[in-house]
Amino acid sequence: MSVVLVGMPAAGKTTVGKLLAAKLGLPFVDLDERIEADTGVSVTEIFATAGEGAFRELEAQTAAVVLAGTPIVLSLGGGAVTNPKLREVINAHSVVWLQVSLATALERVGDTRHRPLLADNPAERLRVLLNERGVLYAQVAQVVVSTDAVKPSAVVERIVAALREGNHHG
Repeated sequence: MSVVLVGMPAAGKTTVGKLLAAKLGLPFVDLDERIEADTGVSVTEIFATAGEGAFRELEAQTAAVVLAGTPIVLSLGGGAVTNPKLREVINAHSVVWLQVSLATALERVGDTRHRPLLADNPAERLRVLLNERGVLYAQVAQVVVSTDAVKPSAVVERIVAALREGNHHG
């Protein structure tokens, strides 16, 4: 069974994902990076040329492919859970929601040029996205871990403990 990390932009999915994969002895896959490698086009370009709907379909297809193989730690883009097909694909795996507060996400997000949905007004966009997606993250996650004021290594320890114990909120 694979571990799938979901959460807002700047929740720490890539950082935590790499550490978690190393700890579990599994390969790490960042879904956005995999899509860029497969298509030769940046996520920002796909959004701009094909639109969000087409990108979400591509996300679901790519996630299905990478999760069909040997177990991995998979980091999803923040909006991946908005696609019902993708939610179905990840349902058979251990889904971990890395929770982050609006304040922490804003602190961490930095340059928004590579985050197409945040480019205009990051604070307002993050607030709206958090409201829209929080419900979906809660629906898909078996484990919930806050990343606010917690070192990535400590987040990994909490995830590993929760997965081992079947404790679903850490």
